[in-house]
Amino acid sequence: MGHMDHFSAGWVTPVLSYAMACVGAALGLRCTVRALEADGASKRNWLTLASVAIGSGIWTMHFVAMLGFSVEGTPIRYDVPLTVLSLLMSIGVVAAGVFTAGYGRSRVTSVAFGGIGTGLGVAAMHYTGMAALDLHGEIDYDPGLVIASVVIAVVAATAALTLTLVVRGPVLATLAALVMGLAVSTMHYTGMYAVSVALAPSSATLSGATATEFIFPLAVVLGSFLFLASAYVALSPTGKHHESAIAAELLREVELATV
Repeated sequence: MGHMDHFSAGWVTPVLSYAMACVGAALGLRCTVRALEADGASKRNWLTLASVAIGSGIWTMHFVAMLGFSVEGTPIRYDVPLTVLSLLMSIGVVAAGVFTAGYGRSRVTSVAFGGIGTGLGVAAMHYTGMAALDLHGEIDYDPGLVIASVVIAVVAATAALTLTLVVRGPVLATLAALVMGLAVSTMHYTGMYAVSVALAPSSATLSGATATEFIFPLAVVLGSFLFLASAYVALSPTGKHHESAIAAELLREVELATV
């Protein structure tokens, strides 16, 4: 049995991964609140940005944490297509949940179905990402811990969608993002503790890319996107302010036209 270390890089990876989950959650919550105040194409655009923010935040959290994962006695490689698929899966299933909550007529039903679907999707993203691992050995899972991780994912997703409908104000929004980040991180490490590796020592070259060749650069790109998008959303006017700005601009144009 291969000895696994989930913190081979120290506390840098769990802290940074938690921060990524929180940033993605905070941005997603803010965008969803904006969407609920908007209509038409503007609503769709805000929900899309919320989906990308939350989905990429969850994915970045997972793979930043994986930078600190090692197995004694074998190198680790990542299958690039499967890893990219896990990212697309994360964004896609979160989008399904966010759009369900944003457009559903019954808030209770929307949150329930959206939370279950999104939670199952987040869990599927996690285990698809794990399937992308290539090492000298076989990976097995503890069924009880796998089920626990899926339950945590569903509860976290349902809580996230509920918070998008009720959270108002910067203090509560920050607290909600911190809680969501903690829930996502808990789901990840619960799923990781379900893992066991039966080593099969070999000198054969593993296929795929190393974490520093692929995972780290992509995580940096997504992390930069989350921080820049957060700054944009924080500085952009709210729906009411935006309408006032448009009205003021129209008024100026009318005044210029009559001069």
